[in-house]
Amino acid sequence: MARVRLSVAERRDELLRAAIGQIEERGVAAVRIADVAASLGVSNALVLYHFSTKEKLVSAAFAYAAEGDLAHLRRLLDRRGPALRRLRAAVRWYAPTGQAKGWRLWIEGWAVALREPALREVGRGLDRQWKAAITEVIAEGVAAGEFECPDPAATALRLTALLDGLAVQLTSYPGSVPRARAQTWVDEALARELELSPQALSEREG
Repeated sequence: MARVRLSVAERRDELLRAAIGQIEERGVAAVRIADVAASLGVSNALVLYHFSTKEKLVSAAFAYAAEGDLAHLRRLLDRRGPALRRLRAAVRWYAPTGQAKGWRLWIEGWAVALREPALREVGRGLDRQWKAAITEVIAEGVAAGEFECPDPAATALRLTALLDGLAVQLTSYPGSVPRARAQTWVDEALARELELSPQALSEREG
């Protein structure tokens, strides 16, 4: 059966999604152009036509994944309703106990970024935009009188540091931290940062 002819943009998206899948399965160091091509049943030459080197394919794949994560974050934070509800929805989604996908991908990315400037810039850009979005919704909540937070930017940094660290524990060392306990720690940290009790956090969200 003949393959459906895709536009350049559609083909590029298909290749990037395949690259993300292969990176998550094999790791950046082990993945090859041939692996991405084989997963789609296309030639190596087709992959190289769109991405002339493995390094360019990998960097583009991480950027593509970052854009997808940021788009979902913005959808959560742009909803109507109290800032606290939107903030907690974002934290729950991003937390390693939530529905966000790709923690294996990002842990791979953090490791490779130590040696690859292009990937380091992708990761840094995602990190800055995530923190800026969280900072903004916290500031909205403070302005609306929903909670107290003297330094929204510092709170955003501490929350993301906790979530990233828990992600490493739960993803790299399964069983090291019970998922329920990790979620409790996240809820307690959020309540503490907003100067609320855990009970008040749940009540005000509702």
